[in-house]
Amino acid sequence: MEYSIGQIAEKLNINASTLRFYDKEGLLPSVNRSAGGIRVFRDADLNWLKLLECLKATGMPIKDIRQFCDWMQQGDDTIGQRQQMMHERRDAVQKQIAELQRTLAIVNFKCWYYDTAAEQGTEANLKKMKSEDLPKEIRALKKKGGLI
Repeated sequence: MEYSIGQIAEKLNINASTLRFYDKEGLLPSVNRSAGGIRVFRDADLNWLKLLECLKATGMPIKDIRQFCDWMQQGDDTIGQRQQMMHERRDAVQKQIAELQRTLAIVNFKCWYYDTAAEQGTEANLKKMKSEDLPKEIRALKKKGGLI
């Protein structure tokens, strides 16, 4: 199936200008053009763009995405490089997830803290509370967030 730039932008929930940028940066090597010069996307391009957006969401720099794209075009000789790059991305994402989990623990602790303070109409009792006096699950959140 063939798609216009607008249809692809809508499917991926990104701006058409982003797609034009990707094309300008050489990240869309297989996108064809009509006789009138209009970009024509196919299902394979859509799949590549989904991967590109995924890599971008991991924080991968455009230069590394371009390298990955170049390796893909070179074929089987670059499987090892692509494999290594994906393992590195996975490791980076796992670190991001761990950091986000610590951040979430802090936010959850603070939600409990302010919910309790609002119920009591003051922070005074909470400020006096020792860590060992906190509810077990709240103490665990505080510890996980690195607040203890």
